[in-house]
Amino acid sequence: MDLFKKCTHSEPNHLLSEAKLAINTGYYPYFLPLEDTEGTEVVINGRKLLMLGSNNYLGLTTHPKVKEAAIKAIKRYGTSCTGSRFMNGTLALHKELEEKLAVFLNKEDAIVFSTGYQTNVGTISALIGKDDIAIVDKEDHASIIDGCKMSYGRIKRFRHNDMTDLEEALASCPSDSGVLVIVDGIFSMAGDIAPLPEIVTLCKKYGARLMVDDAHSIGVLGDHGRGTANHFRLDKEVDIIMGTFSKSFASLGGFIASSKDVIFYIQHTARSFIFSASMSPANAASALAALEIMQEEPERIERLWKISNKMREGLKSLGFDTGTSCTPVIPIYIGDRWKTLYMWKELFDLGVYCNPVLPPGVAPNQSLLRTSYMATHTEEQIGRALEIFEKAGKSVGII
Repeated sequence: MDLFKKCTHSEPNHLLSEAKLAINTGYYPYFLPLEDTEGTEVVINGRKLLMLGSNNYLGLTTHPKVKEAAIKAIKRYGTSCTGSRFMNGTLALHKELEEKLAVFLNKEDAIVFSTGYQTNVGTISALIGKDDIAIVDKEDHASIIDGCKMSYGRIKRFRHNDMTDLEEALASCPSDSGVLVIVDGIFSMAGDIAPLPEIVTLCKKYGARLMVDDAHSIGVLGDHGRGTANHFRLDKEVDIIMGTFSKSFASLGGFIASSKDVIFYIQHTARSFIFSASMSPANAASALAALEIMQEEPERIERLWKISNKMREGLKSLGFDTGTSCTPVIPIYIGDRWKTLYMWKELFDLGVYCNPVLPPGVAPNQSLLRTSYMATHTEEQIGRALEIFEKAGKSVGII
């Protein structure tokens, strides 16, 4: 049998067959090249669209201080470190960023990775050994699941934000196993928040450690954007905080903040850290600048929440199903995958860019449009977006 047969999308109901059909009918929503972007608006095929699909929560990708920091770093260090942190790839910038992140998140130490995906995969696979157990929320990010699969330990999954199911999973763990509970802070599809107070209580009851993926929470929740643990005043009770630089930090990369012992262990055992080139100078400098702005301009976070709340209330009043969202991530649940694509195309044609999420990215019959908002969106843009959503929703028959 030819190994590449799976690549020909010739079999009935093959995933690639549906993708090809979407392309041929004009409903393929992926890999659209942005010809220009200033944050809240983008240009695609010569058309300007309102961007409602970015994770640029604080609008810092166009902040003069962030752009200038990247330029200065390139002028001083060049474009790449061309090596891993173990060899020639550690810059003073990396160490400064790690030290400032640790202070910001009220942890002893921190370590930065080249991407957020590598952060979760490397950390989890390093910590979970053959006699250990990872317990994860069923809606955790794919990088968490992949990290668990790449480890030598066992994985247990509990129903989304279901504390009874989590306790059953914890109670079933042997007393001689190390246990790590891993949850998203803000869940990237539903836009809801993990109930950390209850999770912390259960972890203490059963002697488990707790890791929170704050990729979508840093810069959004907590004092000056310190994340989910800080939001609930549980900084000391959460053992490991993970974050990314590709969202509120307006850069690329990821980090872990924890105790000195845990960071030292990860530093010497996480394969995605050891065998990858380090963050580029521009990325590290951009993240540093963004961290400073978070602390200097807290009004950006206030503005983000004002914009997000207005949009959520507006979508609900129009009759859209936004689920349990309570953050700047606002899904619109549609269910049928093709109807979701029709709605996406209608919005796109009317001037709004958002992200359709289809199975296997979500459960069957749970297809949705994922929208997300920025501190730099204007009142006029939000008003225009709601008008377009109303027009599109009625045209497709969703509202």
